[in-house]
Amino acid sequence: MLLLMPDAPDTNALLIRIAQGDKPALADLFALESARLIGIALRIVRRRDLAEEVVQETFVAAWRKADQFDPAQGHGRAWLTTIARNRALNLLRDGSRMEYHDADVLADMGDRLGDAMAAFQTLSDRDALKHCLNLLDEPRRRAILLCYVTGLNHGEAAATMNAPLGTVKAWIRRGTIALQECLS
Repeated sequence: MLLLMPDAPDTNALLIRIAQGDKPALADLFALESARLIGIALRIVRRRDLAEEVVQETFVAAWRKADQFDPAQGHGRAWLTTIARNRALNLLRDGSRMEYHDADVLADMGDRLGDAMAAFQTLSDRDALKHCLNLLDEPRRRAILLCYVTGLNHGEAAATMNAPLGTVKAWIRRGTIALQECLS
């Protein structure tokens, strides 16, 4: 667990400094956020080397686009997480660096639903996201966790949940709207 010193800058302040061209702020941001972002990317791409590549690309994007970050629109951690998640999903969609395995090997690689639920359980009970996710019914929560934590697309989530694709899409859409309302 990363503990911040009382005078340590937060993610928002670091992004503002980066937008002004402050290179040491980028190093501080990397020290503050990289481990968390690697964990997120690793859950999606399932390979450490690819997760590290995703995080590197995330910080390059943060350096180039820090002037687009607006603290009034949301927290810097969420902004970085979105960049990392999108980079990881793009890497999966590209597929050129991915290895393909048969069904037995894939089964041994892990249970995506189990991973999603484990990530949910590790959220602090005081976390607003956990509170809002707990307000959703179980199928909506599972569908959202499968897509947003493990990086499955809607079809893969539907197959994992053994539910119709249209139903899963509706759960995700309605659940996302409910989360937005709860978190705002």
